[in-house]
Amino acid sequence: MTAHINALPTDFSETVIMPGDPLRAKYIAETYLTNTTNVCNVRNMLGYTGYYQGKRISVMGHGMGIPSMVLYAHELINYFNVKRIIRVGSLGATQRHVKMRDVILAQAAGTDSPTNMKRSSGYNMATSATFELLNKAFNIASKKNVEVKVGNVFSGDLYYDPDEDMIPALERFGVLGIDMEVAGLYGLAHQYGIEALAILTVSDHCLTNEETSSEERQLSFNQMIEIALETDVLLNLWLWFFLCGTI
Repeated sequence: MTAHINALPTDFSETVIMPGDPLRAKYIAETYLTNTTNVCNVRNMLGYTGYYQGKRISVMGHGMGIPSMVLYAHELINYFNVKRIIRVGSLGATQRHVKMRDVILAQAAGTDSPTNMKRSSGYNMATSATFELLNKAFNIASKKNVEVKVGNVFSGDLYYDPDEDMIPALERFGVLGIDMEVAGLYGLAHQYGIEALAILTVSDHCLTNEETSSEERQLSFNQMIEIALETDVLLNLWLWFFLCGTI
C-alpha cells in the first residue's frame, strides 16, 4: 500500500478504468461489475476490482486536475503493476459541431500545465493515446451505433481560467474540447510505457453555455463507460486469439 492507496499489490487488475469522481467509480462498480471488492478508500478516493464479462478489471477515481490524476496513476503504475489506464470523464466542448453528450475519443492532448515539460527536460512533447486502444474503442462504438468524435483535446490547469483568449484559440485550432486531466495521463503513460486512452462525454459547452447537472455527470454518461469496459474485454479476446494462432 502507499500513502494514498490502501490496497495490496495484487488488488488491482492490469487495466484500471478511471473517472475523476470517486462516486462515478462506485456507480460503475455497482452497475457493471460482478464479484466486486472495494480495494481502496483513502480520502474517499474509492477503488474497486471485479469482473466484467468474465474479465477481471478495476475502477478507481482520480480526482480533479493533472496533479491529482498523475499522483494516483503514478502509484497504480509503480506499486500495483497497472499496465493500462482508460480515463472516462467529462469535457467542455469548444467546437460548434460538438454537441451536448457527444462521446469524444481523445487522440491527443495539449495543455497549459508545465507538468509534462518536467518529464521531458523542458521540451514540449506531444502527448497521445495508445493507438491500439483508440482503434478498438472506435470499432466498439461503431458496432454499438454510438457516433463518436475523434480528435484533439486540451487539458487546462484552471477550471475558472481568466484568459479570455483561450476558448477562441481552441476553437480556431479545431480542438474538440477542454478537460483538466488527459494530457497528464498521456504524458505519464509515455514516460512509463503503459497504455492509455481517454473517453469523454460532453457535459457542458464553452460556446453555447449549455451544461448538465452534477447528478447527471455522476450517474449517467453510460455510453463512454460501456465503450471503455468493452475495449478492455476486446483486447483480452484479441490476445487469446493471437496466442491460439487464429489471427
